[in-house]
Amino acid sequence: MEQLILIGNPGNRRTAGLQEARRQLGMEPARVIPYLELLQGNTTLAEAAAKLRLPGDAAPMLRIDAPGEDFQVERMLISLGAPDVRAEHQDERLLAYGTIPDPHPLGEQEALSIREQTGRLYHPSQWFRGFMRLLGRLEREAEELWPYPFWVNAPQDIACMFDKRVTGRILSEAGLPVPKLLAPPEELPHYEALREVMLQKGMHRIFVKLASGSGACGVVAYQLNPRTGAEVAVTTLGVEQHLTRPPVYYNAIKPYRYTEQKTIRQLLNWLLTHGAHVEQWVAKATYQGRAFDVRQLVVDGQACHSIARLSKTPITNLHLKSERMGLKEMGLPEEIRQAVGECAEQALSAFPHSMLAGVDVLLRNGSYTPVVGELNPFGDLLYRVSYQGYGTYAWELKRLPDFRSWKERSLAGGIAGGTAT
Repeated sequence: MEQLILIGNPGNRRTAGLQEARRQLGMEPARVIPYLELLQGNTTLAEAAAKLRLPGDAAPMLRIDAPGEDFQVERMLISLGAPDVRAEHQDERLLAYGTIPDPHPLGEQEALSIREQTGRLYHPSQWFRGFMRLLGRLEREAEELWPYPFWVNAPQDIACMFDKRVTGRILSEAGLPVPKLLAPPEELPHYEALREVMLQKGMHRIFVKLASGSGACGVVAYQLNPRTGAEVAVTTLGVEQHLTRPPVYYNAIKPYRYTEQKTIRQLLNWLLTHGAHVEQWVAKATYQGRAFDVRQLVVDGQACHSIARLSKTPITNLHLKSERMGLKEMGLPEEIRQAVGECAEQALSAFPHSMLAGVDVLLRNGSYTPVVGELNPFGDLLYRVSYQGYGTYAWELKRLPDFRSWKERSLAGGIAGGTAT
């Protein structure tokens, strides 16, 4: 029976869902390593493995889940990303854009003093640096414990999928259909450069995405009229202005529509300085007047659970109260559903050290040609969606033995090593 070490936040929806699936399948509970205890230095991967009493150098399955929904963890990750943190904690092997300095960095202790404000975005680039440092540490510890660590999703792939700039590059190099890139990040340091490149390339409708954002956090659907200079930005990103202290940025649960240049410039500058991926706005297919895309889960190379996300705005994420519908329920022909699944499978294959991902597949309006939007290494939290009678976590657990067998053969052949950057 597969023994599993889960790095996550105890008691949240993801951890509870996985443990319930293990119970239903007659499996022992996963050994949970809380993010907070890892970050506080109260436990290690080695200590969790010792409690499993594994024979010899046998390795358990290792699963890293999303670190969200816990403010203490968020604060600790920002602190870990601080420039004055101890040198031994500054392992940035997995940080692709590590040489780009974080804007207005917080010191280690200053970060620990942050107080929780619902919806507030504190320091996304420093948070991401801290998360990458933690992933690098976990990767290193696993390599010291076992000859061949068995990750459900390896830290190196999580790092790549979690950075939209890297994801886009990997998918493009693999020949997959992706939205056209406006320009590399280094060519878009600020709002004025962004507008100039848009006009030069005749790309007047774009999406600006916070590189490390999850859900719709830090996503702006932006359009510029080349003749009049008028502009419109639709986003969940908001800002509060203060006279005596810096502005406060936050993420709302309902998109705003901005037309004032001063506000748009401020929002886009903030995103670009924290690291952003900027791509052409692909007009999505519509259903009953609402734009939609598809969250397609892929497990062990096979497309499985899927859900369409419908919205009256260009942003379709489910937590924004977008409607959920099954693809058959919408009447999508089988050949289109198959094309979505195949596109998602090919996208995950570009990340050979990962068992699963939620792939966001766009269908172009009119042609219904699939385009890969993003990959989410934690994109399996899909409610009330089944495949062959199983929920997402139960299906993943059933596929684990096949994944382990495939990975063992790959390692024996010497093709599964290395670090993706």
